[in-house]
Amino acid sequence: MIKFIDIEFGSSRYQELLDLRYRILLQPLGLKFLDSFREEEASFLHIGCIDSVSDKLIGGLIMVPLDNEEIRVMQVAVDVVHQGEGIGKKLIEYAEKTAKEIGYSTMVMHAMLSVVGFYEKLGFKQDGDLFEEKGINFIRMVKEL
Repeated sequence: MIKFIDIEFGSSRYQELLDLRYRILLQPLGLKFLDSFREEEASFLHIGCIDSVSDKLIGGLIMVPLDNEEIRVMQVAVDVVHQGEGIGKKLIEYAEKTAKEIGYSTMVMHAMLSVVGFYEKLGFKQDGDLFEEKGINFIRMVKEL
């Protein structure tokens, strides 16, 4: 069983989410967190996926309001042990539901090429040309909620 929680910036769960994001997303690419960026995260929405039995954080993401209509999903991470169990899909569905409930009509993201197919299966469409950030190729993806 899993449950979704809102994670408060600066809390112990937030630190768990930072650790998970680093382990899954940044460390394999040889990247580090920038402490200056963490300050910006105070205004972001942080969502976690918890294993109900162990109470362990097994997935998470952040959402960044861009304007009154669009919200951006970033740093979607699922613990390696739980990848392939549908956690990522459920996280995105929960994020969509949350974004819609708080008034957003469009969800956007910058997806690495390796996960474009995953997001297309969830209804996201490629929007624009390939671009590079820190040596990694991304494509902007969009979904109307």
